[in-house]
This record gives sequence, structure tokens and C-alpha cells, in this order.
Amino acid sequence: MAAEAKPKGGLEDVVATSSRICFLDGDRGVLAYCGHDIHDLARHATFEETCYLLWHGRLPNRAELGDLQSQLAAARPLPESIIRLMNMLPPSDGAPVAAAATGNGGMDALRTLTSALGHYDPDGHDNSPAASYRKAVRLTGQVASLVATWGRMQQGGGPIAPDPAMGHAANFLYMLFGTRPNATSIRAMDIALTLHADHELNASTFAARVAAATLTDIHSAIVAGIGTLKGPLHGGANAEVMKMLIEIGQDAPAERIDAFVKGKFARKEKISGFGHRVYHTEDPRATHLRQMSKELGQKAGNTRWFEMSERIEALVKAEKKLYPNVDFYSASTYYTMGIAIDLYTPIFAVSRISGWTAHVLEQLANNRLIRPRADYTGPAYPQTWIPVEQR
Repeated sequence: MAAEAKPKGGLEDVVATSSRICFLDGDRGVLAYCGHDIHDLARHATFEETCYLLWHGRLPNRAELGDLQSQLAAARPLPESIIRLMNMLPPSDGAPVAAAATGNGGMDALRTLTSALGHYDPDGHDNSPAASYRKAVRLTGQVASLVATWGRMQQGGGPIAPDPAMGHAANFLYMLFGTRPNATSIRAMDIALTLHADHELNASTFAARVAAATLTDIHSAIVAGIGTLKGPLHGGANAEVMKMLIEIGQDAPAERIDAFVKGKFARKEKISGFGHRVYHTEDPRATHLRQMSKELGQKAGNTRWFEMSERIEALVKAEKKLYPNVDFYSASTYYTMGIAIDLYTPIFAVSRISGWTAHVLEQLANNRLIRPRADYTGPAYPQTWIPVEQR
């Protein structure tokens, strides 16, 4: 009888559950939410439509979309006690955009503040399906407000009251910068939020589902997702990409860019923003982020960050046969929009909260405790007990 194959590390290729939410085909570069191709959603959908799709399995009609927009807008104002707690937290170890913030304080703050929101939720102790859905909607509105307010305060500004007349993406930018965003920036943020909304059983989504399967509350499950996203092997790669671009230098000639990348190759160092566990071709999200980076740079009159990224992509493709993932061009996209690097991963959460909550709701609808087994590799059983005097 053939020996049983050892499982791959990191649960690679293990099918852990069934889900109606997200379809991936890594060989063909396909990503779809509830059957809707990500390219169609990026071109046509708003983030609010994407949320409804993930939560309900279908696109909303006009009345349903209007209701959801109103519910999200109503959820945006933060309790005053949350603002006070935000002021009590240590400042981010990052800095303003011009100084290339590099800290992870934004994720620390988001983890703490999201947990605190659970104390003030009117459905806090009600885990019924209807209450869990209401909390999913509220959390989606509140997480955006948390990240925008934290980012603004880290730049020395005061909190901005949300504008209920604005869409989700527009209001986020308004609360972050204090000025009404232009149409190009709004559409760029809408697309970015849609592209990051879900990605099947990634590490943070799996963590949220594992937590939800214990029948804990939805805030605890989302905090599990946030804590997992904070890890540098999951979220944070786009921040590393931007730090790399800044290290090379905005005005660096082609020769310096080439030398930097080839030096990484020679030292066998990883270049952030390339490769993916699932995709064996171009990440379909990168297709849209590349175009967004170019268009935003053109509008700002500075395409240098995009051009550097494009040159690095060509070098990595030629040498390593690796494609850019969702993180690579999101770095120059956000930086061109004036967003501090410390906010890149929290903005990931502003989007992924929709997918996390969709998966939590799906888990609760057909729940079974998630309890896998481990392949034991320790000392042989049984070991002989040795008295402490003889050890």
C-alpha cells in the first residue's frame, strides 16, 4: 500500500469549506464575487453594490441599493467615547506622507478600536442572523470612519463629521483629507475597495471564520481578521513596495532602478508585490490597479512612481517569471493620492470588512466548529518517565 502523502505546509491546496461568495481560478487569472467577474465589477460597480452582492449573493435593485447606502451612512458617525479612546492611544510610529511613514500603528489602532466598538453596538449581545447582518453593515461603515479619522489625527488634523450625502469611497476620502475629493480620486478609491473586498479563504478571512465558528460575536471574529491582516505575510506588502520605491528614489535613472532590482536578485531577496499562492498568471486585480496608478499620476502631473513600478515589473517578469499581485500597483496608487503609508493596510481592512462579514454570516448560517488535526512529528510514543534526579 502506498504511503499516505504528507500534507503541504500552510494548508496549501486544502479545501477547508464550501462557499458561495468567491470563485478563484489561479491558472486562468479569474476572480469572481458570487459569479460576477472582477473586471465587470471594477468597471461598473460601486463599493456599496459590491457589499450587497457579497452579503446577499446578488446585485441590488435601485431601492435596495438606496436602503443600503442610507444604512451605511447612518453607521458612519463614531461614538464620542471612541474618539476619546483614539486620542489616548500612542501615536503611530509613522510620519506624514512627505516623510514616508513606515509604521504599523494604524493596524494597532484599528484592532483596538474595532474591539471597543463592540461595547457600544445596540445589538452587541444579540447574535441572531438579523442582528449579525445589522452589525455587518454598521461595522463596514464604522471601520471606514475609524481609519479615516485615525489617519487625519495622525497628520495633526481634527475629526471630520461624515457627510451622509456622499458615497462610501467619497466620504472616506473627505473624512481623511477634509476636502471634497475629485471624481478621479473617488472612482479610484471605489475601484480599490471593490478589488480588495474578498479573496476566498485568505489568512484573515479564514481566521474570522474560525472565530465565528465558535459562535463568538461578530466584533470578535472581525478583530481576529484584523489581527491576521496586520501580519507582514498577509497585509502590508503594498507598504513595503512603496518603501522600496522611495529607497530607489523618485528621480533615479533607469540604471539605478535596474541595479537595485538586480542586486535583490543576486542576494536572493524577495521583491514585495510579486507572486501569489493561488495565481499562476497575472492577478486580475493588478490589471486595474496598474491603470489607476497611471491615470492618477497623469492627473497629478507626476507619473514617475508609475513608470518606476512598470520598469520593475518588466525586470521581475523577465528574470523571475513572476507577475505583480494586488499589492504592487496599489502602492503607487495610494501614494499618488497623498495617502500615508501607515494607512495602506488599514485601507485594505476598510474594503475587506465586507468580505470578512460576508464569510462570518455564511459560517453562522451553516455552522460547525472548525477543528482540524495536526500531523504529529514529535518524539515516539510512549516515552519513558525519568525522575527529575536522573535527568
